Amino acid sequence: MNCLAIDFGTKRIGLAYSLNNIIFTLPIVKNDNKIFEKINQIIIENKINKVYVGLSEGKISEMTKKFIKKLSGVIKLPIETVEESVSTIEANNLFLENKKKLKNYQQEIDSMAAAIILNRVINS
Repeated sequence: MNCLAIDFGTKRIGLAYSLNNIIFTLPIVKNDNKIFEKINQIIIENKINKVYVGLSEGKISEMTKKFIKKLSGVIKLPIETVEESVSTIEANNLFLENKKKLKNYQQEIDSMAAAIILNRVINS
């Protein structure tokens, strides 16, 4: 099954997908009025069967739930939430362990967090 993971953010959205349980990150996408169109295109291009959205606590949780509701009106795939606590911290540690260049941090950290979310699903 091909899956897409989404790390929701108010400005940027991190994306990762799996093909046969191999996880790939995608470039971050700007959270703007074209976000659902972009996600739908990614779903089509990668033959995605299921979507997972990281869900945290607090204020961002409510915003994420609104995002999921809108997304479910656009795509006709199952959408599940996954606890995403500390996924960004894990992504940050992974980023630093791999000695990535800090100039690439903003372009990669959210998609790395999405990959961690997807890895949790695959390994559960």
